Amino acid sequence: MSKQIIQTNDAPQAIGTYSQAVKVGNTVYLSGQIGLDPSTMQLVEGIEAQVHRVFKNLSAVATAAGGSLADVVKLNIFLTDLAHFALVNTIMAEYFSAPYPARAAVGVASLPRDALVEADGVLVLADS
Repeated sequence: MSKQIIQTNDAPQAIGTYSQAVKVGNTVYLSGQIGLDPSTMQLVEGIEAQVHRVFKNLSAVATAAGGSLADVVKLNIFLTDLAHFALVNTIMAEYFSAPYPARAAVGVASLPRDALVEADGVLVLADS
């Protein structure tokens, strides 16, 4: 089975040796997104803005792959402060609806560019 690299200008360009996403069959592996504004490549200010930007970035890549956040089956969230977990839940409910994807939330010491939150995921597209 071949792999297809997914790339969109509506999400931040890769800041390392990775692709925004890779599609294999009807499965799309979304790389981690931090709160970078794709137009400036600068980190947005504050935890709330960063969480929103992360989900907007993931959504843009999912759209470029032919899907949406509704197709996410697994989501991983990394936080530098787990005190923000409740806020992430609240904001996540603005981007996802039941049935929600499987999810992990992990506290980490640091993230690229001193981001406060990062998320990656896996989505499965409907057979076409």
